[in-house]
Amino acid sequence: MPFDLPMFFAFIIAFAILAYVVMDGFDLGIGILFPFLPVGRERDSAMNSVAPVWDGNETWLVMGGGGLLAAFPLAYGMILSALYAPIIAMLLALVFRGVAFEFRWRNPRHRGLWDMAFSGGSIVATLAQGITLGALLQGIAVQNRAYAGGWFDWLTPFSLLVGVSLLCGYALLGSTWLVMKSEGSLQERCYRLAFRLGVATIVAMAAVSAATPFLRDAYWMRWFAWPQVLFTAQVPLLVAIVTFVLFWSLRRGHHYTPFLMALALFGLGLAGLGISLYPNVVPPSVSIWDAAAPHDSLKFMLPGVLVIVPIILAYTGFSYWVFRGKTGHEGYH
Repeated sequence: MPFDLPMFFAFIIAFAILAYVVMDGFDLGIGILFPFLPVGRERDSAMNSVAPVWDGNETWLVMGGGGLLAAFPLAYGMILSALYAPIIAMLLALVFRGVAFEFRWRNPRHRGLWDMAFSGGSIVATLAQGITLGALLQGIAVQNRAYAGGWFDWLTPFSLLVGVSLLCGYALLGSTWLVMKSEGSLQERCYRLAFRLGVATIVAMAAVSAATPFLRDAYWMRWFAWPQVLFTAQVPLLVAIVTFVLFWSLRRGHHYTPFLMALALFGLGLAGLGISLYPNVVPPSVSIWDAAAPHDSLKFMLPGVLVIVPIILAYTGFSYWVFRGKTGHEGYH
């Protein structure tokens, strides 16, 4: 049986997207939470907790986008043509947010301005990512192997719902990250925020999950047709278990478990997305194999991927290990 290279590269891109969401998600979440944190020591501590790792987290965004272009050029062209507006909004917001990381410490008189840029960039980038995902789920109009829709096809109630849901989810990740990394008044504040955001995230996930099967008959069949319903039913069951552990750990004042459970929720969300989309990379009709680059091109890229991905994992793990522990307004200790 020949090795299925398109499926392998689809898995690598899905892994890169998951890595980006869980790693950059918590520092975007901290930006979303910034307006709820008092000016001064708490905001400084929150930003210090991600300052050493935030830029490395975005490596996975570059890998996901670059991998899509290299391995699935047809899908890349269709998706970007359909979603130029939210993708450009996301990139510009990430620029503002990145500049704020570097400049908010330069001059105390301008710190409020850079705090606004950090928070606004995080909110806009998150909304744009969620809207992009929602627009992809609802389907992209394709004709003659090219995008055939309009400029604002991405803007629908469903895509806005997914955008708001991702906003709640990233804020939950940010609050549980700060529970793990902070102490004192900031940690106590984040326990309270995490509980409320956990409720909001679960409600939002339930709303998106309830709406998705009604977007297309194919989604309904993938979730509820017999006998695969025996498999797909495990996803909401696991979500219920993870949700219970999340709130239990917040009530008990655990430091690490809430963040791990928030990550598990995102992992289950990606699993649900995979169930809905598979085997399409551009719903409703462009499959992984239809969109893949020529087989020889994938073979040429394979050694590079097998080398680069472990290197990225190694230096990412090393950076998190070096900057483990609690952080204060003056840095790690």
